[in-house]
Amino acid sequence: MGGNHTQTEFILLGITNSPYAQTPLFIFFLLIYIVTLVGNIGIIILVRVSPSLHTPMYFFLTHFAFIDICYSTVVSPRMLADLLSEDKTISFSECMMQFLIFAFFGSAEFHLLAMMAYDRHVAICQPLLYVTIISSRVCWQLVASSYLFAFLSAIIYTWCTFGGSFCGPNRIDHFFCDEVPVLKLVCSDTHSSEMIIFAFVTINEVGAIVVILLSYTSILRTVLRMCSSQGRARAFHTCASHLMAVSLFFGTAFFMYLQPPSSHRSLDKVASIIYTMVTPMFNPFIYSLRNREVKGALVKCRTKFFNYWQHRRVLSFRT
Repeated sequence: MGGNHTQTEFILLGITNSPYAQTPLFIFFLLIYIVTLVGNIGIIILVRVSPSLHTPMYFFLTHFAFIDICYSTVVSPRMLADLLSEDKTISFSECMMQFLIFAFFGSAEFHLLAMMAYDRHVAICQPLLYVTIISSRVCWQLVASSYLFAFLSAIIYTWCTFGGSFCGPNRIDHFFCDEVPVLKLVCSDTHSSEMIIFAFVTINEVGAIVVILLSYTSILRTVLRMCSSQGRARAFHTCASHLMAVSLFFGTAFFMYLQPPSSHRSLDKVASIIYTMVTPMFNPFIYSLRNREVKGALVKCRTKFFNYWQHRRVLSFRT
């Protein structure tokens, strides 16, 4: 992997060349990154400490939050450092590893979103068999398979992206090592590599989309057959958060990776910012603010913490 390269380092051109915009952008993206970490770590802790959330749906959600943390961390710290630094060089091996990890967590998110849709399908369409079909063992098998397929896909993407000869320019017109700007620097023919990447991205994305569409088609049929309007509203409410997350992530990913290389333009950086930073920040709010169970668990945890704090305070006064 990367055995034909002659470049030892690259230069990341970043989001902007304007020195006046770099400090405001640093503050803005630092706040986004902090909110991302706090929100997703908060979701993981809340699910862990709340027995009412120990269900397959929230098991998948904790892994989704974990992926968002890692996905954002692969890109954000390096980008923030480059905004305040004049030295924007990155070694070949660091660039390749950044892309490998980025591709791994990105692919894992595709598969996990599809599995979350399947989970909702079983919960709504086969509620009596839900515990049997989506058992704890099945949950771990589904998550493990998503990580396995993601790892294999990431290896292929990385080999195709960094397997050519880098003998010319070394300036990457992006804020991280992504497939499209890196392939522009390859001296050798990249058509076969681009076609392989396109094929595997299509398999990952379209495959996940097919699972999601089939799941929600079945859900829609079941919901429309429900006699109770309250039951229909509850079913739609359960799926709304997942559909919003799918729209945000898949929309920008389709824009970036399922278009011809000649069609890529300046908006690519905006799309990359959305799916690498903005989407991971919004996901905890999407899954918590629109979810009664999460809000209920949050209220209970806050009440327990407040009672514990008051109890400790009373004991300290007595001693």
